[in-house]
Amino acid sequence: MSITAAMVKELRDKTGAGMMDCKKALGETDGDMEAAVDWLRAKGIAKADKKSGRTAAEGLIAVASEGNSAVVVEVNSETDFVARNDGFQELARSIASVALSTDGSAEAVSEATVPSTGKSVTDTVKDAIAHIGENMSFRRAAKLSVDNGVVATYVHNAVTDGLGKLGVLVAVKSTGDTDALAAIGRQVAMHIAATNPLALTSTDVDPAIADRERSVFIEQARESGKPEAIIEKMVEGRMRKFYEEVALLSQAFVVNPDQTVGEAVEAAAADAGAPVEIAGFVRFQLGEGIEREESDFAAEVAAAAKG
Repeated sequence: MSITAAMVKELRDKTGAGMMDCKKALGETDGDMEAAVDWLRAKGIAKADKKSGRTAAEGLIAVASEGNSAVVVEVNSETDFVARNDGFQELARSIASVALSTDGSAEAVSEATVPSTGKSVTDTVKDAIAHIGENMSFRRAAKLSVDNGVVATYVHNAVTDGLGKLGVLVAVKSTGDTDALAAIGRQVAMHIAATNPLALTSTDVDPAIADRERSVFIEQARESGKPEAIIEKMVEGRMRKFYEEVALLSQAFVVNPDQTVGEAVEAAAADAGAPVEIAGFVRFQLGEGIEREESDFAAEVAAAAKG
């Protein structure tokens, strides 16, 4: 496969690796972008968490809670300027409030009626587009509920109550004191905002992600030239560390790094007066998973000058 300059640039943006290393990686992997990323990681040239591009979406993350349930929604706009508009903020807040009466799926929220307009969320957003004059969309939602306990919420760097660019829900199951449960729930939510865990426990980690990490670790270990038996032990050790770093309950707690999150939750039972369990979590960061094309301003000016 022919390796183009655009492909090399994309890989460089993804990994931070040098141009020649990126070209070689693409050549070794027949132009497969993801395989090239793994090839660079195996050679120790790229970092696993390097991301490319910038998000295309502006807007807000909104959270709302009622009783033993809470929701988080994402509402997008074209510009951050509009996201700071009172009308847009009220739209996001209204959608979150409406989402509480649904199962939390995007489809159900889209069809739910907004009391202030008497229309569905979809039609209310359309009206807001006409009024504000910029494209907007309701993108996604999630809901957590518990029979006994609390669902804690946290918005990082909130622009106003319940609105910001990163929102977290944490379901805390317990028959204990709700104030104590809310306190540990909020601390865990803040931890999740900071660390972005992949799953609750190591067994919940997506097998495809784990297999990909294992493959990279194997290639890295083989670079050492050690015997296969030693390589296997090296890989198992790295996989244990990987699970500790990406599974919430095994992560070092940001509030007290001498404890894991799981240990901190167990300790919270003393204040709550009953066993405490983290039943689930949701973390929404504005625009994650959406990329915008980055324009070359100088090239645009040159092209315009040519006519």
